[in-house]
Amino acid sequence: MSRVTKHYYQFGLFLLDEDERTLLREEEPVPLTPKAFDTLLALVRRCGQTLSKEELMQEIWPDSFVEEANLAVNISLLRKTLGEREDGGQYIETYPRQGYRFAAEAREIWREPEQARAGDETSDEPPSSTVPAPEATGRESHIDPARSSDDARPDEQYAAAVKRVKLAGAALALIILAVAGLAYRAYKDGQSAPTRRLAVLPFKNERPDPESDFLSYSLADTVITKLGYVSGLVVRPSSYVEKYTNREVDPQRVAKELDVDTLLMGSYVRDGQDLRVSAQLIDVRTGNSLWSERVDVKRDSLITLQEYVAWQVIKGLHLNLSSAELERVRSKVSDNPLAYEYFLRSRYLLATSEHAKAIELLEKSVEIDANNSLAWAYLGRAYHLNALQFFGGRRDLVRAEAAFDQALLLDPREPTALMLKAKLFTETNRVEQAVPLLKELIEKNANNAAARWELSYAYRYGGMLKESIEEGERAIELDSNLKSHVFNSYLYAGQYDKFVASLPAREDAYEIFYRGFGQYYLKDLLRAAAAFDRAYELNPKSIISRIGRGLSLSIAGNAAESREVLRAAEAEVEKGGVGDGEITYKIAQGYAALGERGAALRALSRSVEQGFFCHPYFASDPLLASLRDEPEFAAILEKARIRHEDFRRKLF
Repeated sequence: MSRVTKHYYQFGLFLLDEDERTLLREEEPVPLTPKAFDTLLALVRRCGQTLSKEELMQEIWPDSFVEEANLAVNISLLRKTLGEREDGGQYIETYPRQGYRFAAEAREIWREPEQARAGDETSDEPPSSTVPAPEATGRESHIDPARSSDDARPDEQYAAAVKRVKLAGAALALIILAVAGLAYRAYKDGQSAPTRRLAVLPFKNERPDPESDFLSYSLADTVITKLGYVSGLVVRPSSYVEKYTNREVDPQRVAKELDVDTLLMGSYVRDGQDLRVSAQLIDVRTGNSLWSERVDVKRDSLITLQEYVAWQVIKGLHLNLSSAELERVRSKVSDNPLAYEYFLRSRYLLATSEHAKAIELLEKSVEIDANNSLAWAYLGRAYHLNALQFFGGRRDLVRAEAAFDQALLLDPREPTALMLKAKLFTETNRVEQAVPLLKELIEKNANNAAARWELSYAYRYGGMLKESIEEGERAIELDSNLKSHVFNSYLYAGQYDKFVASLPAREDAYEIFYRGFGQYYLKDLLRAAAAFDRAYELNPKSIISRIGRGLSLSIAGNAAESREVLRAAEAEVEKGGVGDGEITYKIAQGYAALGERGAALRALSRSVEQGFFCHPYFASDPLLASLRDEPEFAAILEKARIRHEDFRRKLF
């Protein structure tokens, strides 16, 4: 009589069970996410063949639009899990511009499950798991039809291996399968509907006063942080919504500007120590209110308010949360009301570029409550900005890293701390350490546009301009408001018109400098000088504004004054003992424009030493044309090339 058989693939020390969707290594279960398993199965089924990225994505995510980075994340996870083959090669090989190939020999094995041989009392093999594989949907691959036991005989080597499996191991595998099945179903449920895009607007202070105005931004900011932990939701960051503070808004217009389908709007009134907060969650596509409530809280109970509002949003949008996400949403930032108020006030100050005052309040906050990981993370960011952009020097940089370390000691999974520390690594000669942190964040939440943007930034420092542009454009697809950031990779790749067109039209010194810089490359010198002057007028303390001032003076023919401005900026960086290599590179460009070859080569060499080694940009940058016949330039270029190639080899 025909019996159902089970189907396996064996390669190296691994056994892949197609029917039960498990991977064993020397009889021990190897945990894999559902999509990582699907990726491995697709490659193993056609081992030796090169599968294009398009083929793999269609097989793994049929009828769904996902970013190519999701496939890359799965491949990276599998390589880490599988390790190397016996000959030292990788199990999964990459063929540039083609796809991926499973490089090991995989043998197909068919055997009868224990249930089909119940009468065989002499067998000491453990019973097969009875937990079903996750139910297939229209977007999932279906399990192959069952075959007869007459099709093939059990492999003897496999049978001997299975004989040694302990019952306890089988029970553990059963539990893992059950949990994986539940997680997989939740994952598929979350994929069945388009991802919601939410903006939390600043709460309107109905009775403005200096003592409580900070809550307008800070209440929204803390709710945004909470909801940012939910992978099934795209939440616009606080920097995008700040401009709506205490303004009358048209929900439809704001939703269009922010490219969202859902808004959380609110207001508050302070009466002594009492606070009345009203909030409403609106589906702007239909105009329907998904949730609204008025909450009365004491000022020293603000700690619980952000969690409550975040939870009502999750309920109103019917979001499915993983246990880890649930734990994060329910976690408290601080247990101390005064420490928490200092934290809220500091977030408002950071948003308004009052870094020194923000540092003061954050230091007070962590002094009162040293267990607030977010306060430590933002303190690190404030120190970091002060060190590199406002000449705070090495002292603040050391403090920044110590603050990030403390944040991650308290909570090793805190996404904000991980992303901010990665940015510190990128800007302080450790971009090779930044990339894995950012990839880890993206692996946990593929919709994390901010992490993708930071990864684009890191790739830029390492000279991977094509990859930087691709990752940055993926981030913008997830969050169109990232267009309000400066996309330098276009500039460094020689796409000057595209760079200028991509710049936001905002009265911000940093962005106005880069508008002038793009126009400088396009040889529109009058507009470039006007932009540089405006940036300096808006923020004369910023190093980037000072470099712009030097370039403007050079354009005007005031070489001596330009030289003096650039040397003063360079001297302040040297005095502080730290520097951002990308900014130092711009000092080199300023010197080159003046014909100061020695100074330009000195700054260029230092920029590479500080961790900016964008070799393709160096090799083609027209602003360095006056240096190319210098032997020292060739040596600096070679140093950048070596590190650039090493970066590519290790991380791509």
